Amino acid sequence: MKLYIKYMVSLRCKMVVKEELKKLGFRHAQIELGLVETDEDISAIQREKLKVNLAKSGLELLDDKRSILIERIKNVIIEMIHYSDEVPHVNYSEHISSKLNYDYTYLSNVFSEVKGITIQHFIILHKIERVKELLLYDELNLTAIAEKLHYSSVAHLSNQFKKITGLSPSFYKRMKKQRTSNLENI
Repeated sequence: MKLYIKYMVSLRCKMVVKEELKKLGFRHAQIELGLVETDEDISAIQREKLKVNLAKSGLELLDDKRSILIERIKNVIIEMIHYSDEVPHVNYSEHISSKLNYDYTYLSNVFSEVKGITIQHFIILHKIERVKELLLYDELNLTAIAEKLHYSSVAHLSNQFKKITGLSPSFYKRMKKQRTSNLENI
């Protein structure tokens, strides 16, 4: 049986879901971002308990097909950008389409209609969040970050970063260093 869960975007969320399933007696479930697969059927009572308990943690058990599809699209993007060591070398549209076995035009239209932004804009927002994260870790320089996230150039990454955040990547990084030194002086 497949269960789809909204707002399940991190490893911590997966742990919460695993714990809630364990409380209901499900020992063998495969848990991915936004998706739980069990060999056992879930009763209406168990489903309702799971729904209530997940809501306490800010997660939502999904029922309607459009919401499920939107969550699946979001989870493919989040996993691709935040949790994969390597961003796919194929176009994002091809990657998403092949992962979900749907025509990309259909996915794009449903996503835009429901979310009010395009899939491409959603990807850009998540790439910028990933860039922020990598800048704060201070392990990679901007050139390496641009390569890792498949930007055509550092200039392209910088322009997109500034367009979304209003700051240049170097200024953003300096702000982090300034905050850290201020905290050390307290």
